[in-house]
Order: sequence, then structure tokens, then C-alpha cells
Amino acid sequence: MPPITTSDGRPEICFFDLETTVPQRRGQGHAILEFGAILVCPKRLVELHSYSSLVRPDDLSSVSPAPVRCNAISRSHVVSAPSFFEIAGKVHDLLHGRVWAGHNIVRFDCVRIREAFEKIGRPAPEPKGIIDSLALLTQKFGRRAGNMKMATLANYFEIGVQTHRSLDDVRMNLEVVKFCATVLFLESSLPDILTADGAGSPMSTRSSSNIKSSHKQPSPNMNSFPSLTSENVQNRSPRKSEPHPIISLLTHLPGEANADVSNPVQPDPFDMALLRNKMKTKALQSDVTMEEKTQLESQEIDIAECSSSYAEFLEPNEVSLSSIRASLIPYYRGTHRIGLSHENIALQLFCPCLRVRFGVNGKFLDQAGRPRLSFVVDASPGLCEILDACDNAAKTIFEECRSSSEWKSIVGRNYRHINNPTVRLNIPTTAVNEDVVQYAAEIHQKDSSGTVQKLVFSKCDAAELGNLFRGGMFVDAFFSLDTYDYQGIAGIRLVAKKLVIHSD
Repeated sequence: MPPITTSDGRPEICFFDLETTVPQRRGQGHAILEFGAILVCPKRLVELHSYSSLVRPDDLSSVSPAPVRCNAISRSHVVSAPSFFEIAGKVHDLLHGRVWAGHNIVRFDCVRIREAFEKIGRPAPEPKGIIDSLALLTQKFGRRAGNMKMATLANYFEIGVQTHRSLDDVRMNLEVVKFCATVLFLESSLPDILTADGAGSPMSTRSSSNIKSSHKQPSPNMNSFPSLTSENVQNRSPRKSEPHPIISLLTHLPGEANADVSNPVQPDPFDMALLRNKMKTKALQSDVTMEEKTQLESQEIDIAECSSSYAEFLEPNEVSLSSIRASLIPYYRGTHRIGLSHENIALQLFCPCLRVRFGVNGKFLDQAGRPRLSFVVDASPGLCEILDACDNAAKTIFEECRSSSEWKSIVGRNYRHINNPTVRLNIPTTAVNEDVVQYAAEIHQKDSSGTVQKLVFSKCDAAELGNLFRGGMFVDAFFSLDTYDYQGIAGIRLVAKKLVIHSD
């Protein structure tokens, strides 16, 4: 077996997977039952090293005495297995400083790994970048295979049945990525023939009028909606200017900023030196999710004018519900996205004195492994009416696009636990370089005398924001309304442009 690279570069991609218990009651966490990983050469896509181990949880009663239906792991399997503390050194060595890869790892496996290391009081490993194949394949390959679960993808390519055991699953994951990349590579060679039936589109959101005739190029953005125009194939930009999909799948992280499409000169997609640099820097310059792309797009909407006056932001009492419109607007190379407008101007809102219900929490991570920055505020009846109208208008267009995703309402109405409707405000970030990420929204603080002072931050810090945005406080918010369609969930996201915190 080839030796494992131990240099600081650590170029291998680490595909890993966890099997865990299923919480049986509120407040009970997931206990790791098995860890499995393979190190893969990014140039040849061959397995260099593998490791797997069952894990004995601290509380054996959390493991069913009978084999669990999905992974067949029972209490008897793990009773004599090492604890996570005992394998933590090996797990850390495999993961730290490498690119992490896996299926739905951002929302699940990455979180569980960090929790496990925190529980034993040891520093968690840090990735050089993250490739979540669920997000990536949904974006690049689309839902032609179905619901994008690993078992569904494996069945689509007829490569076996998922066992839900860690090592088997990561190997299957790698094979699925290879198959998807190969299909996209072939389609890029003869796009007008191999994608003529629309099977090459990365999302199924197309109008009924264009299902048979659309030959549009897939959008590299997860929150865009495929083109509904009648522009013919001859008018679109040449495919040869784009990276080959087999390279893009292994190096592009969802949420990565788009290349400058106005420049006809593109780098050689098979230049390995460029790809290595891209893996090193680009992965950390942008979050790997549709959410971060949505936030970055919002920054581009009249950012200079908004920064100075915010004159185009409307208070709820200035909005006429009958004037709210949703429409498909040009987005990227023939694709479209849903935009919301009020009297033919992009709808942006200013809401003073919003009461913070839940402050910033760094528990949830984005695709780059950084805390996702958002907080929840109570929504007034007037704001709810506006947002419900926006929801209805955008959802109508969304359904006409025939997406298979589930639409999520922007206003939360969980009256069993909260007696007020709520909305979530997202604080966008942008990468200055590979080490520094800053807030893309202006954040100010107003004291009891009414004096407003702009706060200056050297970097993003969820803990620091958590101290500023606390439950019970009030904030003035200027925000945009951006649509998204990502990992089977679609809706409208509120993205902050300027926040003014009221001091206690």
C-alpha cells in the first residue's frame, strides 16, 4: 500500500462517514457508533489508505439491543469496541489539514465530529476545505437520479446496495462521484446531443413550455432557476470556455464565487498547478453553500448607494401588498432566478425596533466549517403580511418552474413554543483572503442618547456576535429578500445589509 503523505501539504482528500444512534427523546444527542474513512489521491482518484472502527458510546443504553434496521449495529457489536477517546488521535490525524469529503457531511458528520472532540476536551480537526457531495451533485448533476440520497444514486448507476456501514459508504460515495463526473464530462463533449432531452440540467425547475425544447447550459449556482426563455442554442456562450465537469466536481465547492464570465480567456481546466492553488485558496474564500452565494449576490444590488443612504429600503407601512411582484430575472448565461419587486423596484425592507428572540448561535456550520451567522426576531403583523405576500408570489413562480423541492415559508409560526411569529435574519460574510473572513453587512450600535456608532471587526467571530445580538434586545434591520433552492428546500431568505443594535 502506498505510504500516507505526512507533509504539511496533506494533499489527499479524506472521504469519511459516521454511523450514529438515533435520538429517542428530546435533548438526546447522536452517539457515534462507527467511523470510517479513506484517503484518496485527487489526481488519480485511487484509494491510498483506509481506516474504520466501531465506537463504544459512553451510554450503552442509547444503543438498541437489537440490530438497527439501517446499519445492523447492535449493542453487542460495540460493547467491546474502543471509545471515541481511544480512536480520537487516529481520527484527528486522518482529518486535520486535509480536504474533507462525504455525503451530507456539512449538516451531519462535521457537526458530530466537532461535538465528539468537544466532549473529550480535545481540539477538533480543521479541514482545508469541504466537499459535500450531496450539495455538489445536486448542483452539478441535478435530480435526474431522484432524491439524491446515496442509496438512490447507487441504484441509479447500478453499483450496489448501500449497507450503511461507514467504510462501505465512503467507497460507494467515491464511486458515485466518479460516475457523475464521467457523465458530465461526456455531456460537455457533445452538449447539444447528450443533453438534448434536458437530462443534463442540474435542477428540474423548468417550465412546461420548455421541457422538451430547452438546451440551456446548467447554472453553477444552486439558487438559480434554469432558463425559461426561447433563446436558441446558437446564441449561448461556447461551452469550451468552461471547466470540464470532471475537474469541476472535484475542485469546485458549492458557494464558490463565479468566474468572470466576461473574460473569454479561461485557464486550462487540466492545469494541475492551478487546481492545487484553487483547492488551497478558493475553498476558504467562499462558503460552500447556496446560502453564502445568495448573501454575496445581495451585496451586489446597489451596494454603493445602499451603503450611503439606504433610501430604497421601505418600511412596512410604505409597502402596498398589491404592488408586490415576483418574476424571473436574468441571472447567469441564460438562466434565471426569482426576484421580488415593489412597484418595479427590487424589494428591500427597513424594520426598526425588531425584538431579538434568539441570538446568534455558532452551533450550526456552513460548508466551509465556519459558524452560520443568523438570529431570530419577532415579526410584527404588518411585516408578516408583507412576507406572506412575497412567499405567495414567489411560490407561484417556483411551482410553475416544476421544482421537486419543498417550499419553506419565511415566517415561522410555531405557536406551541413561541407565542409570536418569527423570522430569521442572516448576516452575510465575505472572504478577504484565505485566512480572514469579514461581515458583508454594516453593524452599528446605538446608545441610550441616540448616538449611533459603526462597529469595526477584524474578523468574523460567532461568540462576539452572540454577545451583541442577545434575546430580548432590539435591532433596526435593513435587509433584502433573496430566493433559494438548495438540497430539496426552497424559499426566501432575509439577508441583512445594515443592522443597528440598541444598547441596553
